Amino acid sequence: MDFNFTEEQTMLRDMLSRYLADTYNFDARQKVVHGGKGWNPAVWQAFAEELGVLGAPFAEAHGGLGGGAIENMVVMEEMGRAIVLEPYLSTVVIGGGALKHVGGAIADAVIPTIIAGTTRIAFAAYEPQGRFYLNDLTTTLKGGQLNGHKAVVEGASHATHLLVTARTAGGQRDAGGVALLLIPADAKGITRRDYLTVHGTSASEVYFENVAVGAEHILREEALPLIEAVVDEATAALCAEACGVLKVLHATTLDYAKQRKQFGKAIGDFQVIQHRLVDMFMEVEQAVSMTMMATLKLDTAERSAAVSMAKAKVGKAAKFVGQNAVQIHGGIGITQELAVGHYFKRATLIENQFGSVDFHLSRYEGIALAA
Repeated sequence: MDFNFTEEQTMLRDMLSRYLADTYNFDARQKVVHGGKGWNPAVWQAFAEELGVLGAPFAEAHGGLGGGAIENMVVMEEMGRAIVLEPYLSTVVIGGGALKHVGGAIADAVIPTIIAGTTRIAFAAYEPQGRFYLNDLTTTLKGGQLNGHKAVVEGASHATHLLVTARTAGGQRDAGGVALLLIPADAKGITRRDYLTVHGTSASEVYFENVAVGAEHILREEALPLIEAVVDEATAALCAEACGVLKVLHATTLDYAKQRKQFGKAIGDFQVIQHRLVDMFMEVEQAVSMTMMATLKLDTAERSAAVSMAKAKVGKAAKFVGQNAVQIHGGIGITQELAVGHYFKRATLIENQFGSVDFHLSRYEGIALAA
């Protein structure tokens, strides 16, 4: 199997890497974080207009680059390297991914606006009582009215649309009766409580009270299989972001170990530090391999199992590499002024986003037993 990127994929990676290195350094990112908005509109428009990366996974017929999951992986790893705040995952991977699956007139209408940077989507799926289970829903759609509460909706404060899951029939945890909606974020009856995450992105508690929902807002009525497929695609992309984060954590720690001196010699000369750095490197490489395999299997019957294996591995790697990076740096590793602490925060959030290690190990076990 050929694991090499195509010439177009390599150009996409190098173009985005250069842009982020030139304009998205740590100091510039911190200014955005301290601004309290959780994103930079100018950067988002640059992604759309200057670089065209928002069109990476979309068909040329929609104005995209004709790519898919591999292109998302390439983009997300580079964004992980720069711990980018902007909502590529929720808008392009999740929102755009759902529209690609649904197809038809709504995809033809909305996908070009995603590529242009004018549509931003927040994924309002998870609820406080449901943890990581997409079918555990108390939000309801009945009589054309949406009511409920969605928790930790990243990017809702600056989204133009919300991608919402709601129960139309059945019990709270039934697999059937789950609809997927795309509704304007400013629709009457929607209220939010916004806050910043520890990573610096914006998130919200979103409340729906008698929000009017028409047929034009319903992407699919029996949507749980579609939602699970889109979340698996997002999880694989998140694993790619994690690989970018972990590569920087390892490289930064290796460089620090070569410079920091103790007892008259660089701490990297001590065997115990060398062993730790090698263990970190191995964790990163295994995470990269598992992420690649999961991405390649997204269109196969092995999708769910491959994604859960990758996410469990990436979660363990995030914890190991992040904690060791901070420990080797010592006290400065958790200061606001040093980038390594911010990469550790992002790695920690990724560890539990879309399912913890325990969740995905349990999910994989269930898939294996069912087979």
